[in-house]
Amino acid sequence: MSNVITLTNIRRVFSMGDQQFEALKGVSYSVEAGEFVAIMGASGSGKSTCMNILGCLDRPTSGQYLLDGLDVGAMDPNQLADIRNKKLGFVFQGFNLLARTPAVENVELPLVYAGLHSRERRQRALQAMEQVGLSGKENNHSSQLSGGQQQRVAIARALVNNPAVILADEPTGNLDSSTSEEIMSLFNSLNQQGITIIMVTHEHDVAAHAGRQITFRDGIIIGDTK
Repeated sequence: MSNVITLTNIRRVFSMGDQQFEALKGVSYSVEAGEFVAIMGASGSGKSTCMNILGCLDRPTSGQYLLDGLDVGAMDPNQLADIRNKKLGFVFQGFNLLARTPAVENVELPLVYAGLHSRERRQRALQAMEQVGLSGKENNHSSQLSGGQQQRVAIARALVNNPAVILADEPTGNLDSSTSEEIMSLFNSLNQQGITIIMVTHEHDVAAHAGRQITFRDGIIIGDTK
């Protein structure tokens, strides 16, 4: 299998006044296409900094990040925005849906940015909603959906561009335990269809759904188990 993500000796240093804080201290790992990886660690371990770099939301201070064979470090802000939209799907703890917008239009959003025609946008959005078990909910607004259904809308939105990787940041953090299990079962099903998923979580039972767990502490990787 080919690597869809390769991080090589990634360092990220933040300046705070005259102090410097090294959030990542030379992190290296790769993720193959089709893997389901959980990134774990306590608050301040570096996992969120790493996720921001993976999501092209932040740049490393040094080191190399290859996403689907492309060197992200050499890109300007416009190129980064473009690669975020084409190569990555994002799922957040807080769903990040537009409240007064029907579910199907929330799912269409990445395709709007990609410049697709409205008919193709709608067709692909409906397919993605069917994929996550939300057929019949296309015109519901967020207030008419349960938390689990809102997260399914967010997952459909992440899928709609056929991204190389889905990045999920604490995707069950706002859900009760039974709904969390449903969402994780959905992720497992998507992964079995060949979709690459990288998920940040601090919950061991959630991480257990992934085929691989990478554990951070103090800016380094202390565990990588399959």
